[in-house]
Amino acid sequence: MPETVNDGQRRRDRESAFYLFTQQRLPACKPVLTPAWVVEIEERYDIECVPEPFRNDKVSYIQADSIPKNCSLLLKVDQYMKAPIYIYYQLDNYYQNHRRYIRSRSDQQLLHGRNSHGTSFCQPVESNNNRPIVPCGLIAWSLFNDTFTFIRGKAELKVNRTNIAWKSDRDHKFGKNVYPFNFQNGTWIGGGKLNTSIPLSDQEDLIVWMRISALPSFRKLYGRIEEDLDGGDYVVVQLMNNYNTYSFGGKKKLVLSTSNWLGGKNDFLGLAYVVVGSCSLTIAIVFMVLHLRSRQ
Repeated sequence: MPETVNDGQRRRDRESAFYLFTQQRLPACKPVLTPAWVVEIEERYDIECVPEPFRNDKVSYIQADSIPKNCSLLLKVDQYMKAPIYIYYQLDNYYQNHRRYIRSRSDQQLLHGRNSHGTSFCQPVESNNNRPIVPCGLIAWSLFNDTFTFIRGKAELKVNRTNIAWKSDRDHKFGKNVYPFNFQNGTWIGGGKLNTSIPLSDQEDLIVWMRISALPSFRKLYGRIEEDLDGGDYVVVQLMNNYNTYSFGGKKKLVLSTSNWLGGKNDFLGLAYVVVGSCSLTIAIVFMVLHLRSRQ
């Protein structure tokens, strides 16, 4: 059947921009937002790395220098992890926010060296054999000293341990000409030791550790793996289980995590929104009930 004049006019109207606009049929970019998920591997190792004969007396195991502290873990990568992959150690039931612990340091000494005054708060780790301890105080004395080596297949994964501390801390809180002195030399030995030939501003393990955490469960950055890990890969972790958390019932975990523009995985913000929203809703209901009662 031949097309009439009216049919042609209607067809041209349907193809017009105004018609397409009103019918929401204009071509447009329709982006599909895909969330950049953070992939995380978390493994507790403080119990598994204690030999079976010492499971009932873990404190004796960790305090005995004659017992080897080496241990191996096998981690399976379930999803693709894009470099950099951040390595954290996590401690639970560790109260770095205790008032006495927080005060047990000397910021002047960390910046200017052992001739600085104002180290009285460092007691009982202020001096040894009448010589000052640098860095003094319980925070430095309890430095975390477990170590980790990562192997995929037959090759060791390189771990970048630079730039793990805040730049402001390195530049303004720890002296470039201040070196460890008389540290962990007494009979009262705490955590890790420091290289006496490296200034405090370059001892990033110490700088990370001395940034106090507010909660009893916290993570601190150990380093970064600069290689991608594929789903299905197995990573062998050879670690030295040196740090004593057994005497106070603490836990130790190893965490591998990727990151996105919002940072790493953290449930705190979501939980905070839920708690604050629930409290606000409860308060609103209470005030509404009180208001209705007062009108009666």
